[in-house]
Amino acid sequence: MRTVRINRTALTRNALAALSGLLAGFAALTVAELVSAAVRPEAGPVTAVGGAAIDRTPVQVKDWAIRTFGENDKIVLQLGIVVTLALFAVAVGLLALRHRRTGSAAVLVFGAVGTAAAVSRPDSTGLVDGLPSLVGAVAGALLLYVLVGRLTARADAPDAETGWDRRGFLVAATAAAAASTAAGAVGRALNGRSAQDAVASRNAVRLPAPSSPAEPIPAGARLRVRGISPFTTPNKDFYRVDTALVIPKVDANGWRLRIHGEGVRRDLEFTYQDLLDRPLIEREITLCCVSNEVGGPYIGHARWIGVPLADLLKEAGVKPPSRGGRADQIIARSVDGMTLGTPVEDVMDGRDAMLALGMNGEPLPFVHGFPVRMLVPGLYGYVSACKWIEEIELTTFDAYDAYWVKRSWAREAPIKTQSRIDTPKPFARPEACDGHGRRSGLGAAPGHREGRDPGGRRPLAPPRSSPSRTPSTPGASGPTPGRRRPAATRSPSGPRTGRARRRPRSAPRPSPTGPADGTRWSSRSTDRRQARVRADARERGELEVRGRRQARVRIDGGLIAHRITPVSALP
Repeated sequence: MRTVRINRTALTRNALAALSGLLAGFAALTVAELVSAAVRPEAGPVTAVGGAAIDRTPVQVKDWAIRTFGENDKIVLQLGIVVTLALFAVAVGLLALRHRRTGSAAVLVFGAVGTAAAVSRPDSTGLVDGLPSLVGAVAGALLLYVLVGRLTARADAPDAETGWDRRGFLVAATAAAAASTAAGAVGRALNGRSAQDAVASRNAVRLPAPSSPAEPIPAGARLRVRGISPFTTPNKDFYRVDTALVIPKVDANGWRLRIHGEGVRRDLEFTYQDLLDRPLIEREITLCCVSNEVGGPYIGHARWIGVPLADLLKEAGVKPPSRGGRADQIIARSVDGMTLGTPVEDVMDGRDAMLALGMNGEPLPFVHGFPVRMLVPGLYGYVSACKWIEEIELTTFDAYDAYWVKRSWAREAPIKTQSRIDTPKPFARPEACDGHGRRSGLGAAPGHREGRDPGGRRPLAPPRSSPSRTPSTPGASGPTPGRRRPAATRSPSGPRTGRARRRPRSAPRPSPTGPADGTRWSSRSTDRRQARVRADARERGELEVRGRRQARVRIDGGLIAHRITPVSALP
């Protein structure tokens, strides 16, 4: 019994030590969240470590993540980081049970990693970005040291049976959990309040009417086909592919855009209102991600309103290389540190490259780059569509490699022509159709039978299997392969014969049901003869090509005949 009691005590202490590590990690994250409200939300340890992980992830893994998780890839990454930290915290808690100071030091190592990641980010504002991770790690190390101390066996422990302070541990753990939760809630609320100014600035924007509006969408562009995507992609459905774990929410009132660099005669700086006051253009532009596979979702079409980018560059004195310009690359920098490189020649060759302010009649959504994003038609997004842009630098391709070029992506990326099928969807069972677009056979509508129209009113010709084989009677399976069976004919009052009789072309065939209005009937058993009848009728001016009205096939008591109506009788 004593051995069983000792084993239970050891298991309990180990479980509580693991819980201590989790509580310490939770406290470190929530305290860091609280401190990041005083610095900036992007300086939090999860965001900083996640951004560093994205920067160092191989391109093949990134492509796999985009294909597998789509726009949820960032959520999956953050969950993966949290799970990794939880496992690390459990291991540290078990280590601290045996080596109390070493376990606490391990928490400080975790803080050092977060500090280094925050300071090394492209959008870092300096050493202050490392403060949230550092303060959070100190708080977590102290809490772990205190909690594990309650689990240490002592001679003067209140609980003589176990040898450690069980009640003291429960009180300390409960208090730590409550305090950590409160710190996290306050930090999240403060970070959310800092974004309220940005939300208010966007709500106050009223886009002026463009001086050069887009052409109206053609009437036939919006197809009324079930399952097909709309011509214009709604903002809520427009794809998003970027590296931002936290969507930047920029206050338009404090936003600035700077244009400088090689070949710029004078640096320019614009406010958001400066751009609104300029002549605006409105254009229909399609964006596509280079990671989009054929038929993939990472493509969208919208109506954009913005300032022509070429006009801004000309004001700064920029010339394209073809006219003696010194710079051949535009480096667009985002507020989150992303850099995209765009050829100067493409921006200034007359296409509608712009700094977009609006999307589908409203200010840019935050997720799509509010207050301003860059667009260059004809180029993939990774070299042209910089969101949350705040700087344009003129340079050369030899002097600077943008973010994706450093990862072995192409410097220039014109969009390649592609197509996709919206409907039928993958693994769907489309309905079979005959040559006239009518459903028949597998997948036909209920009540539809081969050889009759869906309403069951008019007999139709059966599908043609080959030019030289025609069933002799309705429902027959056709002649034996390799043998030709003569078509059977039947006169209104005569018996059935086994060989088709050719009638003179000029002699009209009376019809027991058709009108006597000059309608010509000719019996033909092969496609070749059918084509000859049509050709002769066209030469005599008796047939007008009017789609399905030019000839109608009729099956009447085993007779396959073509009804050719004169032009004057056509509606």
